[in-house]
Amino acid sequence: MDKRMNLYEATEFDTIRDVIKNAVKNYPDNNAFIIKTKNGKDDKDTEYRNITYKEFDEEIDRLGTKFIEMGLKDKRVAIIGKNRYEWMTAYLAVVNGTGIVVPLDKGLPEIEIENSLVLSKADAIVFESSYIETIKNIKKNGKTNLTKYICMDKQDEFDSVPDLINQGKKLLNEGNRDFIDSKIDCNKMSILLFTSGTTSSAKAVMLSHKNIAYDIYAMTKCEDVRSTDTNMAFLPFHHTFGSTGILMFLSKGATNVFCDGLRYIQKNLVEYHVSEFVCVPLLIESIYKKIIQTIEKTGQTKKVNFGIKLSKFLLKFGIDIRRKLFKQIYDQLGGKIRMVISGASSLDPKVCEGFKNFGIDVVQGYGLTETSPCVAAESLKALKSGSIGLPIPGIEMKIDNPNEEGIGELIVKGPVVMLGYYENEEETNKVIKDGWFHTGDLARQDEEGFFFIAGRQKNVIVLKNGKNVYPEELETLVGNLPYIKECMVYGKEKDDDLVVSVKVVYDPEQFKGKSKEEIETIIWEDIKNINQTVPNYKHIKNLVVTDEEMIKTTTAKVKRFEEMKKL
Repeated sequence: MDKRMNLYEATEFDTIRDVIKNAVKNYPDNNAFIIKTKNGKDDKDTEYRNITYKEFDEEIDRLGTKFIEMGLKDKRVAIIGKNRYEWMTAYLAVVNGTGIVVPLDKGLPEIEIENSLVLSKADAIVFESSYIETIKNIKKNGKTNLTKYICMDKQDEFDSVPDLINQGKKLLNEGNRDFIDSKIDCNKMSILLFTSGTTSSAKAVMLSHKNIAYDIYAMTKCEDVRSTDTNMAFLPFHHTFGSTGILMFLSKGATNVFCDGLRYIQKNLVEYHVSEFVCVPLLIESIYKKIIQTIEKTGQTKKVNFGIKLSKFLLKFGIDIRRKLFKQIYDQLGGKIRMVISGASSLDPKVCEGFKNFGIDVVQGYGLTETSPCVAAESLKALKSGSIGLPIPGIEMKIDNPNEEGIGELIVKGPVVMLGYYENEEETNKVIKDGWFHTGDLARQDEEGFFFIAGRQKNVIVLKNGKNVYPEELETLVGNLPYIKECMVYGKEKDDDLVVSVKVVYDPEQFKGKSKEEIETIIWEDIKNINQTVPNYKHIKNLVVTDEEMIKTTTAKVKRFEEMKKL
């Protein structure tokens, strides 16, 4: 089984700092980031700044040196804001020699930001200018330990990252080596981050340099990341999948760019000639649906289907004409796209196959905040539709207490498992037993060793007859409907049993001129057709229809508990 994990060259390091320093040594003149600044509405007024690996490293050292001079050595520094260059520079300036970094969810309301700062005992916060009023209120309330307030943008009221970088440069020139020579204990807590959810239910996860550095090594052993790649950083950096993901690309000398917003994804893919990116299934499925809708609207369906059949036939003889045959689709996605990595939840196998038909590889990974995050992944030479792949190097995985279908809780062991939940020994002991981390996810393993996620243990609908219904399975089927933006399957209480139900969010653009009653009738007919493809006990018997988006985390997972309260 290990042979598929020795596909690509990778070097193992104990610290994140060593990962970055190695990349700087190997790719000093590669662009680490391309930063876009819009000076007006006209694209002609847009400026681009290319930041090489050497320059990135210098700015990390300068900012870290200034942080220590400000009294932040061994302190806790929170960071909040959208994905941007200053976020990642601050993250590495803290974690690579200053103290402990505390990434905060940019989507939290003010009260929860304050609660997170209190719970994490943060001493300083780095924030972008859109949070200035929030930070002022938190400062005024006086409930936190904060002593330093640092804005990512230049302004008059707070210290700024650009100014601190310049001041750090002066300190380095004067011979200050406090940051550069700092010692890092790779096994101690260096990252403190919250699991997704509200702070009342979220737990603070303690991760070490070794946790993250090992995960970067193992992922680069599995995935074909190249120094010539351009990665678009979609996933929020406060999420461990987002921050570890971009560190993986940085470890290989790739160039990293940022999206202007969901409305501009296609434009940005073309603008930067993106070749690879990591994102959540909702986004990948949305891109694929738009491709298919464009094909249908232009009357190209028969032509494309014939092209797919022809290319599959030729592939048997080692002839790949997909990039030429589907050039128009490639051009819509920037002309360079070659691989997409999906994570955070399961991806519809039809979407994987659809992209593959066009010559774009899609691989899935699996992990949790508590596992730094990745523990399993597909690679280009070990793909299986619908699976999360095989364990990454050095990770053990097994199914605990499987039922008659072979489905049980997925448990994992290895160097990526967290140190524990911060100041919560009771919860830590619930999930880590004899070195095994209990994920709370239900899964099965096939004869070739591939793992398949069935759903979250807490989401399973247990019917009175003892049958288990896994919502995620039905959500994939419902989500295939072309007009569905998102859906949630749940059990609705009726008498002393549960009725399998679904809430769907439809795209109004697909139903122009139709009444709500007509829309519900169309959707019900399609649900009935889906019911014919699954056993009777899985039949959906209750439907809620809306065009209002559901409550989601910043990694686009539906907050089921919040949605159930609404229902």
